[in-house]
Amino acid sequence: MTKHPVLVEVTERIIQRSRVQRQAYLSRIRAATHQGKVERSQLSCTNLAHAFAAMPGDAKLRIKEAARPNLAIVSAYNDMLSAHMPLETFPALIKDEAFKAGATAQFAGGVPAMCDGVTQGQAGMELSLFSRDVIAMSTAVALSHQMFDAALYLGVCDKIVPGLLMGALAFGHLPAIFVPAGPMTTGISNDEKAKTRQLYAEGKVGRDALLETESKSYHGPGTCTFYGTANSNQMLMEIMGLHLPGTAFINPGSPLREALTRAAARQAVRISAEGEAFTPVAEIVDEKAIVNAMVGLMATGGSTNHTMHLVAAARVAGIDINWDDFDTLSTVVPLLARVYPNGKADVNQFHAAGGLGFVIRELLDAGLLHDDVQTVVGKGLYAYTREPWLNNGQLDWRDAPSEPLDREIVRPASDPFSSNGGLRVLSGQLGRAVIKVSAVKPEHRLVEAPAVVFHSQDDMLAAFKRGELEKDFIAVIRFQGPRANGMPELHKLTPALSILQERGFKVALVTDGRMSGASGKVPAAIHVSPEAAQGGPIAKVRDGDIIRVDADNGLLQVQVDAEEWALRTESDADLHGNEYGVGRELFAVFRNTATSAEEGAISFALPQWEKM
Repeated sequence: MTKHPVLVEVTERIIQRSRVQRQAYLSRIRAATHQGKVERSQLSCTNLAHAFAAMPGDAKLRIKEAARPNLAIVSAYNDMLSAHMPLETFPALIKDEAFKAGATAQFAGGVPAMCDGVTQGQAGMELSLFSRDVIAMSTAVALSHQMFDAALYLGVCDKIVPGLLMGALAFGHLPAIFVPAGPMTTGISNDEKAKTRQLYAEGKVGRDALLETESKSYHGPGTCTFYGTANSNQMLMEIMGLHLPGTAFINPGSPLREALTRAAARQAVRISAEGEAFTPVAEIVDEKAIVNAMVGLMATGGSTNHTMHLVAAARVAGIDINWDDFDTLSTVVPLLARVYPNGKADVNQFHAAGGLGFVIRELLDAGLLHDDVQTVVGKGLYAYTREPWLNNGQLDWRDAPSEPLDREIVRPASDPFSSNGGLRVLSGQLGRAVIKVSAVKPEHRLVEAPAVVFHSQDDMLAAFKRGELEKDFIAVIRFQGPRANGMPELHKLTPALSILQERGFKVALVTDGRMSGASGKVPAAIHVSPEAAQGGPIAKVRDGDIIRVDADNGLLQVQVDAEEWALRTESDADLHGNEYGVGRELFAVFRNTATSAEEGAISFALPQWEKM
């Protein structure tokens, strides 16, 4: 299939923009490669003795040979997070399968894994975004022992997979396979959950009813089943060729999930430097793979968080992408999936209706993905149009459905839910922002109304409870960016804004904070850059200013006389309350150094490519 000219155009401009830094990255990574020799061959005997002292006897004998690959296991396991609890059993499976394949494996290190669902609306949410960079650095610590010839990365949720990917790319000479745990089984419907939340926000049901509903929704091991950042992560790892095909949405605890985990270990041995198909991750995550990731995000209505995470991961790999690239792709990439909050289905229903295998094939056949990419299973993305199954107890792959099994959940490229993608970029006097439109009805995509300004989500909710927001308005919630307070998600606002929209008011949100993959039916211009704490124009807005949020035409405007606007000074905010408590004092260096949302909100300095 001929590639779409816009796909080619965007890819080529990214290649040209990134030429110097990408070449510098690849040169550095290739210099670190010890092809033909195990990584540990550079260590002294004392180093090695420390590294394998605790290994069982048979593994210790094998690792002493200094000829067989040794796999690193880097895991985000903890037993508080439903998504990561299943990872507890994975290391034993990987070690067993690696040994059967003639290699060894060690648990190289754990990385922190916090849950945005637990910290939502709480002070701990102010650590969430920066936990991504901590995870990247923790991954580097795990791999710094120079004992490993390939790595398996065990993680699922919001900041964990992007952080693992950034860490993996810093060790780009090592092959990498990402190993997910899968979604929990389906609980109560998402509509029922959302309705109870709204009733609680209106004071019509009590906390006991709300807790009962939430418990029936989030009820067992596995990822939350809505299509937020966690499940968008799994889509991205699949469409970038970093999973085994069809791995993303297999439920935990199933025989198929165990078979896939074992197969990942075997494949990691195969693509290690000592294996038959050496494939370092730096050669997989190239400009085409990053463009494929952006296309997948658009086609499935994925998480807005990835307008930061993909930028950050790409930059670690020497690839320079920006929001204009997302926006251009969005004009031609059709929306092929409707998964909550963009529809009623959950990810289990999406998987059953055809899932990623179907979507990837449709995009490839429409010329909207690069097939000529390297993956962990070889050359070409068409391998990811197949799905795993157990054929008489043995792992096998078969073609994904050729037609959607439920057209309310997934559709072919010839008959999409929308002719363009689920994310847009807005720009105007207030700066630049992103908006997720896949869940927003067309009649709500243009809102022009007076601003009501707040410096915290709690202030807005208090105004809602006092009955002060029964009107058309645009909530401007500022000083929520990376430099201000770590850029928390603001989902506490969703029920209140949804209620006001359902009452017939024209409402929207403009913020330099986040709303993530669960952004819903209320238009939200988020990630506003520059942020208020860095003197961005959002800090000039005053109550009553008429603001225009126009998702169809990509506009974020304020209707204030140009001369008056130029003379206005930026408002200040007292941020001292964000500096202490739940460990926030330890993250001051992150707040002080983070780049803008459009630049990936990265808190550590990347190499100065122009000096290399």
